[in-house]
Amino acid sequence: MSRADRELVYVDHCKGANGLDKVVLREVRGCSAEVYLYGGHVTSWKNEHGEELLFLSNKANFNPPKAIRGGIPICFPQFSNLGPLESHGFARNRFWSIDNDPPPFPTNSSNRAFIDLILKHSEEDVKIWPHRYEYRLRITLGPGGDLMLTSRIRNMNTDGKPFSFTFAYHTYFAVTDISEVRVEGLETLDYLDNLKNRERFTEQGDAITFESEIDRVYLSTPTKIAILDHERKRTFVLRKDGLPDAVVWNPWDKKAKAMPDFGDDEFKRMLCVEAACIEKPITLKPGEEWKGRQELSAVPSSYCSGQLDPRRALQSG
Repeated sequence: MSRADRELVYVDHCKGANGLDKVVLREVRGCSAEVYLYGGHVTSWKNEHGEELLFLSNKANFNPPKAIRGGIPICFPQFSNLGPLESHGFARNRFWSIDNDPPPFPTNSSNRAFIDLILKHSEEDVKIWPHRYEYRLRITLGPGGDLMLTSRIRNMNTDGKPFSFTFAYHTYFAVTDISEVRVEGLETLDYLDNLKNRERFTEQGDAITFESEIDRVYLSTPTKIAILDHERKRTFVLRKDGLPDAVVWNPWDKKAKAMPDFGDDEFKRMLCVEAACIEKPITLKPGEEWKGRQELSAVPSSYCSGQLDPRRALQSG
């Protein structure tokens, strides 16, 4: 082990904005991630060059109980307004705890930069969502800079009642210019269009490109989706497990202006592609556990006579 390796603090507990507790994960090559205990919320993911890969609004609030705009908010136990709770549920508005005694976890032994968080029901939560649960979240920064989030949610009800929930990792990717971005892996699939009362359509394009507001839930999606940033010659690869749906969202100019915690022009520099389970809610009986995982990586895009080669991005690994 090199001296630099010995001195690297892989997991650093410190204070962030407004004195909120955060954890910084670092790896040897210089990549990093930041996680706030408020919301169990990843707010930063940087590559070995120190380039930020997640979008965080310049107007983001770090003032509980408001949610943080950007990064990777966790939507649980309700996605959007599809139910009686506040939009996107309450997990992103709660203070999580460090889980010092996580159950056994099949893990890559080379991963040293990770943190285990836990969220349990409170008596206040039970009043608005009458169920008892344990939500364990492991956030890992791999040696190569990949970012992995694994959620395990268990029904802890003692009254014998099952519960159902919808879920999303609401990931905000940082892009250079939204009009030069394309998403591949969702072509020919059905989607629910949230701008048209969740009416069902079939994707016709060979890739998704952006020239106006978009808010769609793609159904029965593959385990791998690519987000290609043409300007930066960078491709994000999103791999997922246990999450059949994928949300694609950009508010565009009018909605951006209407959001107080979002800059008027920031829509040009972000795109949400969200690994999710929405169309068919997950139901757990007491004692049952659900697991949902996403892994994010950023790789240089391949070009061939000015065109992107998606096969290379999607078939490696």
